[in-house]
Amino acid sequence: MFSDWPFALTYAVFFAGAMVRANVTYWVGWGARRGGERTKAARHLDGPLVRRAETVVARYGAPAVALSFLTVGIQSVVNFAAGALRMPLWRYEIGAVIGALMWAAIYSTVGFAVIEAWIGGTAGAIWGWLLAGAIGIGATIWLTRVARRRLEKVPEAPSDLTLS
Repeated sequence: MFSDWPFALTYAVFFAGAMVRANVTYWVGWGARRGGERTKAARHLDGPLVRRAETVVARYGAPAVALSFLTVGIQSVVNFAAGALRMPLWRYEIGAVIGALMWAAIYSTVGFAVIEAWIGGTAGAIWGWLLAGAIGIGATIWLTRVARRRLEKVPEAPSDLTLS
């Protein structure tokens, strides 16, 4: 379908699509956080671990957002977390624009060809998919543990630090 379009149009459509998807996911995360503040989970959301995570995300989240566009499956989690952890919108948008530019460049050139080759090749077999899933689950568990240990070492933000 897109192979018949001019490159500039394909790139623009992919960029716009990436930006819309990223921002919708960010705002869904933001809304989930606001909703969570009205439940029994509110005491956990105001806890020191979440405040430390908010501090880290506010300071260093833009590169993580940008790099998440180079992944498959993690991008939505990072965008959702950025919203849920109240990443300042202007910082989020910097990362989202850079990431969407990279994503559009990849998918408007070689991205779909690589995916089709991967699906059609040996990884298309059930064992390839199971292995990919197991690796993804293992990496998620390991990264969660590493992140939790690092967040426990980050000092809590001063109360006068605004995240906007």
